Amino acid sequence: MSLTSDAAKNVAQVLAEALPYIRRFRGKTVVIKYGGNAMVDEALKSSFARDIVLMNLVGIKPVVVHGGGPQIGNLLEKIGKESRFIDGMRVTDSETMDVVEMVLGGLVNKEIVNLITHHGGRAVGLTGKDGDLIRARKLTMTRNSPELDAPEIIDIGHVGEVESIDASVVDMLVNSEFIPVIAPIGVGEDGRSYNINADLVAGHMAEVLKAEKLILLTNTAGLLDRQGELLTGLGVDDVDALIADGTIHGGMMPKIRCALSAVHSGVKAAHIIDGRVEHAVMIELFTDEGIGTLIRAKRSAS
Repeated sequence: MSLTSDAAKNVAQVLAEALPYIRRFRGKTVVIKYGGNAMVDEALKSSFARDIVLMNLVGIKPVVVHGGGPQIGNLLEKIGKESRFIDGMRVTDSETMDVVEMVLGGLVNKEIVNLITHHGGRAVGLTGKDGDLIRARKLTMTRNSPELDAPEIIDIGHVGEVESIDASVVDMLVNSEFIPVIAPIGVGEDGRSYNINADLVAGHMAEVLKAEKLILLTNTAGLLDRQGELLTGLGVDDVDALIADGTIHGGMMPKIRCALSAVHSGVKAAHIIDGRVEHAVMIELFTDEGIGTLIRAKRSAS
């Protein structure tokens, strides 16, 4: 069935609009944190995989870092293990860490690899243990209490933060036109496994790889102002002001701090985009308008 004249013009316009972006980003590394609704909705999963394959085919080097909190919670529930959280962080004892590794390093990671492969890409699944990729240290949480003279130290188990990243295995893969898919599990000096926030791993990975872009998929339209309107092209100073006046707060803060750290460390731009929209990554990369919030070192002149 042939396209109508109007439909053909629309397709041509989209392709023409994409061309300068393809040319600009060819040969560049883009780190994408994959999570939220985009990981559970079948249509969104398929569109994400196709976006990643397309990037790879036009010469961009995608590196995927994924989460999997809901999937971990579902398996814990099935085996009768209660999920406990302190200040939004999952309490991860040794038994829970076994489940985390099974879900993130196994079920979720291999599903993403399979999806990308199904759509014509060549993906390789990794955890931070592979090739000494992610060195972790135990995350220390403290809580201030008026009854205590010093902050209370809270032990939440095998939850870590990034100590260092040796990206040589990732470099080897992307330079051979493979697509790395990374589960955010690191290993400590004590040999123990640690579950690390996927946003933080993606941000550190982008810094170490000197990526052109860091893209964080979320379940919101992006960064919103007090009126609920989407904020698009922002400089670091703009973001700092929005934090200071309370516009940015709560659950968005970790993503914003991750984006700021990446931009401060030389990543050209960080994007916070709505993963609930089909082909969100492709729309953000290859169109003039984009679909989320873009953060650069300085606000664009436009």
